[in-house]
Parts: sequence; structure tokens; C-alpha cells
Amino acid sequence: MKKIGIFVLSLFIHTFFAQTNRFVYQVTMKPDASDKNDIKTENAYLDISPEKSMFYSENRIKRDSVIQSAMQSGGARGFNREQMEGLRSNINYSIEKDKKNQKTTFKDRIGRDVYTYEEDRPLNWKILSETRKIGEYKVQKAETDFGGRKWTAWFTTDLPYQDGPYKFGGLPGLIVKIEDDKGEYSFDLMKNYKIAAFPTMNQFGNTIKVKRTDYVKQQKKFMEDPMSFMTQGGGGGPQPPMRIGGNSNLGDMRKRMEERIKEEAKRNSNPIELQ
Repeated sequence: MKKIGIFVLSLFIHTFFAQTNRFVYQVTMKPDASDKNDIKTENAYLDISPEKSMFYSENRIKRDSVIQSAMQSGGARGFNREQMEGLRSNINYSIEKDKKNQKTTFKDRIGRDVYTYEEDRPLNWKILSETRKIGEYKVQKAETDFGGRKWTAWFTTDLPYQDGPYKFGGLPGLIVKIEDDKGEYSFDLMKNYKIAAFPTMNQFGNTIKVKRTDYVKQQKKFMEDPMSFMTQGGGGGPQPPMRIGGNSNLGDMRKRMEERIKEEAKRNSNPIELQ
């Protein structure tokens, strides 16, 4: 009985420490360069384990669940378009940080495929002496330049993680708040709790590994000619078949697709990284 008790205790301890910690950030954005009064707000998750962390939109998980359910109940006909529309996100990327190898991997969908690259720019922080309190945490100020923006971060050593939202990390504690000096992007820690494990991300289409500069080029090409990305190579994607009404021809499809992409481009003309 004593051996059984020790085994159960050790199993409990292993399970407890193997859990992943989820930090929920409120992300506030002004993604439309032509309308700075258009402010978007949504939640994103930073899931942290001893080996890695992942940052992604809360709506991503909800959207994946809707897609999975639709696929199981009739494919494209099973899509609840109103529900999917309500789960639109300005955070269409995901970011994984490998703790052991100190690598940050960025993933984003372009057309029907997922493009991934390893971040090649180091974060050079200037840690300042200024401190304050945000919520229950004592925080300290730090600054950095990244992606064409000047960022101010507030980190806490009250939590044993040298991490943060988006690509940010490497400070002596967890980033509780970070914003750029133009007030166009900010990440604010709202709450945290434990989860059993990292969620499974639905993966549609091919995964194409590129350099960061090549990703930027492909993104620009997509904005100029979106249909070429939807009809070439591809390997499928989460989108239902590209049909717009029963009598639509290819010309109609191309026109509507391009209009939609141009509208999305306008809505996202002020990206988090300017260079």
C-alpha cells in the first residue's frame, strides 16, 4: 500500500508540473492605415510549457472547431457562415517558441497553404529602472525596436517565465503589457490558468518553409494576384469550394475573390510589422 501511495503521489506531481500554463492577452489593434478610429480588439492565448510556448488567436481554436464539425457533417454544406463570420480574426498567424533551441517560428496562411519561417532578428532590450503595479503584478519597464516600431514593455518576475505575446520574450520575466509608441498595437495580460496540454491545431493545405524575406514577398504577391494562390499548387484548404451561386462562372469567381482580398488588404494595411 505504501508503494502504491508513493506511485500515486509521484504521478500526481508529474501531472501537475507537466501542465501547460495559458495566459490570455487582450490584443488591441488599429489595422486599417486609412482609418485609425477603427479599433479592433480580440483575445489571444500564450500557452507555455517547459519545452515551448505558442501564441495564437482565441478565435482560431473556435474556428477550427466549427470547421471540424462542418467537415464531419457534410463538408462545405455543413458550414455555418454566420458563425464563421463572427469568428473572423486579425490574428491569423501563430508563433511557436522553442525554449531549448531559442528559436521562434512564425506560421501564416497565404491562399490555401501555410507559410512558415524562423525569425532571424534578435530582440535587443533596454531594461529601465522604472517600476509600477499592473493588476496584482509588480512590473518593470523595458524598451526595444522591432519590426519598424518602438515598443515599451512591462514585465514581472512574479511569474517564472521569460516569455511574452507575439514574438516578444527574452526579458527576466513574463511580459504583462507591451505597446508601440504610436498606440496602434498593444497586448495586455488579462488572466491565466492551467490547461492539460497544447490544443491540436487543424492544418489545411501544404506547409511551405521559407525565409522571412521570401514570406514577405509571397504575401505581397498574394495581395496583387490572389486567384493564382487559390488555383495553383495549393493542396486544399479549410475554405469550402469556391462557388458563388449556382450560375457563377470563373470570371465572376475571380472578380469576387479579388474584391474580397482587396477589402481585406485595406482592412489590414497597417500591419504589426512595418519592415
